[in-house]
Amino acid sequence: MAVVVDGAEVQGVYGQTLASVLLADDRSHWRTAPNGGRRGVFCGIGICFDCIATVNGVPDIRLCRRPARDGDTVITRTRVIEGER
Repeated sequence: MAVVVDGAEVQGVYGQTLASVLLADDRSHWRTAPNGGRRGVFCGIGICFDCIATVNGVPDIRLCRRPARDGDTVITRTRVIEGER
Protein backbone atom coordinates (compact mmCIF):
# COMPACT_ATOMS: atom_id res chain seq x y z
CA MET A 1 0.00 0.00 0.00
CA ALA A 2 1.31 3.45 -0.83
CA VAL A 3 0.25 7.04 -0.19
CA VAL A 4 1.67 10.23 -1.64
CA VAL A 5 2.91 12.79 0.90
CA ASP A 6 3.85 16.21 -0.50
CA GLY A 7 4.53 14.59 -3.86
CA ALA A 8 6.65 11.69 -2.56
CA GLU A 9 5.40 8.11 -2.46
CA VAL A 10 5.46 6.59 1.03
CA GLN A 11 4.93 2.89 1.65
CA GLY A 12 2.57 1.73 4.36
CA VAL A 13 0.78 -1.35 5.62
CA TYR A 14 -2.93 -1.94 5.45
CA GLY A 15 -4.52 -1.12 8.81
CA GLN A 16 -2.20 1.80 9.62
CA THR A 17 -3.46 5.31 10.18
CA LEU A 18 -2.00 8.03 8.01
CA ALA A 19 -0.11 9.32 11.08
CA SER A 20 1.52 5.94 11.61
CA VAL A 21 2.52 5.80 7.94
CA LEU A 22 4.25 9.17 8.30
CA LEU A 23 5.87 8.20 11.62
CA ALA A 24 7.18 4.95 10.08
CA ASP A 25 8.70 7.10 7.32
CA ASP A 26 10.67 9.03 10.00
CA ARG A 27 8.44 12.10 9.79
CA SER A 28 8.00 13.24 13.39
CA HIS A 29 6.17 16.43 12.42
CA TRP A 30 4.32 17.73 9.40
CA ARG A 31 2.87 21.03 10.48
CA THR A 32 4.22 24.23 12.02
CA ALA A 33 2.18 26.09 14.64
CA PRO A 34 1.88 29.89 14.58
CA ASN A 35 4.59 30.12 17.25
CA GLY A 36 6.97 28.08 15.07
CA GLY A 37 6.62 24.87 17.05
CA ARG A 38 6.68 21.59 15.18
CA ARG A 39 3.46 19.60 15.26
CA GLY A 40 2.70 15.98 14.48
CA VAL A 41 1.10 13.33 16.67
CA PHE A 42 0.48 14.60 20.20
CA CYS A 43 -2.46 12.78 21.76
CA GLY A 44 -2.81 10.05 19.12
CA ILE A 45 -6.54 9.58 19.81
CA GLY A 46 -8.13 12.47 17.93
CA ILE A 47 -8.74 14.89 20.79
CA CYS A 48 -6.16 17.51 19.84
CA PHE A 49 -5.59 18.85 16.35
CA ASP A 50 -1.80 18.74 16.15
CA CYS A 51 -1.69 16.06 13.46
CA ILE A 52 -3.92 17.73 10.88
CA ALA A 53 -3.15 17.82 7.17
CA THR A 54 -5.03 17.91 3.86
CA VAL A 55 -6.05 14.47 2.60
CA ASN A 56 -7.38 14.00 -0.93
CA GLY A 57 -8.17 17.72 -1.09
CA VAL A 58 -10.04 17.85 2.23
CA PRO A 59 -8.29 20.15 4.76
CA ASP A 60 -7.92 19.65 8.51
CA ILE A 61 -8.03 15.85 8.64
CA ARG A 62 -6.65 14.37 11.87
CA LEU A 63 -4.13 11.85 10.57
CA CYS A 64 -4.14 9.84 13.81
CA ARG A 65 -7.80 8.93 13.19
CA ARG A 66 -7.77 8.48 9.41
CA PRO A 67 -7.05 4.96 8.12
CA ALA A 68 -4.54 5.02 5.29
CA ARG A 69 -5.91 3.94 1.93
CA ASP A 70 -3.88 3.01 -1.11
CA GLY A 71 -3.46 6.10 -3.29
CA ASP A 72 -4.29 8.71 -0.63
CA THR A 73 -2.70 12.09 -1.25
CA VAL A 74 -1.54 13.98 1.84
CA ILE A 75 -0.42 17.59 1.80
CA THR A 76 1.25 18.75 4.97
CA ARG A 77 0.96 22.37 5.91
CA THR A 78 2.09 25.33 7.92
CA ARG A 79 -0.64 27.12 9.81
CA VAL A 80 -0.57 30.81 8.98
CA ILE A 81 -1.78 33.41 11.44
CA GLU A 82 -4.57 35.49 9.92
CA GLY A 83 -3.15 38.72 8.53
CA GLU A 84 0.31 37.24 7.81
CA ARG A 85 -0.55 35.78 4.42
